[in-house]
Amino acid sequence: MEYEDILFEAKDRVAYITVNRPAVLNALRMKTKLELEDAIDKIAADSDILGVIITGTGRSFISGNDISEIRVDVKGEETVAMSTQAHRLFDKFEAAGKPIIAAVNGFAMGGGTELALACDIRIASSKAVFALPEVHLGVAPCYGGTQRLPRLIGTGMAKEVLFTGRKVKADEAKAIGLVNKVVEPEELMNEAERMMRSILSNAPIAVRTCKELVNKGMTMSLADGLVYEAELNGKLAETQDAKEGVRSFFEKRAPVFKNR
Repeated sequence: MEYEDILFEAKDRVAYITVNRPAVLNALRMKTKLELEDAIDKIAADSDILGVIITGTGRSFISGNDISEIRVDVKGEETVAMSTQAHRLFDKFEAAGKPIIAAVNGFAMGGGTELALACDIRIASSKAVFALPEVHLGVAPCYGGTQRLPRLIGTGMAKEVLFTGRKVKADEAKAIGLVNKVVEPEELMNEAERMMRSILSNAPIAVRTCKELVNKGMTMSLADGLVYEAELNGKLAETQDAKEGVRSFFEKRAPVFKNR
């Protein structure tokens, strides 16, 4: 697929996705979502790519849905189809067996916040603003926001953000646990890359396992999650990377991981 709405680049084992519709503040239209889905599918299938950084062009990360595709007379079944398609897309980001960092450079409205929630780590520019303002329009977030937000920041704060539809600036987003770190705009990509390098210095198979354990464990009881943790660690123990990690520790040298 040729991309019109996003930029895609892979270098040093990291894929960079940039939503590139600055004239409309990187609003999501159907074409944008299809391109994002193609990109994440490509990343998932490429064993040479070990991590992903997603950001936006200009002063917006993603400003929500493109108003040119919003209609007053939309039918219920159309909304269900749109929501289901977005869920499929964002689920792929969440389930990708590779760490994904959202470098939130500006406005993250509606679907922008929801996409950031589907990423593993969120680093925000000090100019970033988050919101799930759908209640102002008589509807509710339908790209996963009502489900992922409370899992990240707790039900009480999530309900406040959802019920009021208010804007959450970067510093507050950090305070409530919505983002991991806030940096000045000119440092955003540098910080995202620094964190990604730190992650990728570890065994990719171990990072992937940690992601799976956290994500799936959130849907399990504590008892079941602990059993799953033991099970996956049993599998990890037999990998080449686990043996290399232990061997390098005793030999007092840096490990050389092979992702197997």
